Amino acid sequence: MQYQAHQYGASSSSSSRIGASANDMLRQIERMAAENAVVVFSVSTCCMCHAVKRLFCGMGVNPTVYELDEDPRGKEIEKALTRLIGSGSSPVPAVFIGGKLIGSLDRVMASHINGSLVPLLKDAGALWL
Repeated sequence: MQYQAHQYGASSSSSSRIGASANDMLRQIERMAAENAVVVFSVSTCCMCHAVKRLFCGMGVNPTVYELDEDPRGKEIEKALTRLIGSGSSPVPAVFIGGKLIGSLDRVMASHINGSLVPLLKDAGALWL
């Protein structure tokens, strides 16, 4: 499976600020999501995260993946994603296409089944079929 895992660090344009406010973290997530056509916020041990990454890779899409359990700011990002998604369930996987929040695996799969996922991916420049 190929996808672009993103490593966090001081050299990243998204400098880690410990204790960033909730709004700052939401803005940072929006910026991270806008940097690439398909962005997945994931946890490496999550089976739903694995399924969504496999779906994209099987379609020939190379998503940028942020593994929150491997990031020192992962818990902060996860809390901000929970607020952004607005549900009581797990915020991962959180999928952004073309900088817009699509949702979790259920939303991505529903879009795939109803035929709206491929046009979204084409519009974002992630798929050239």
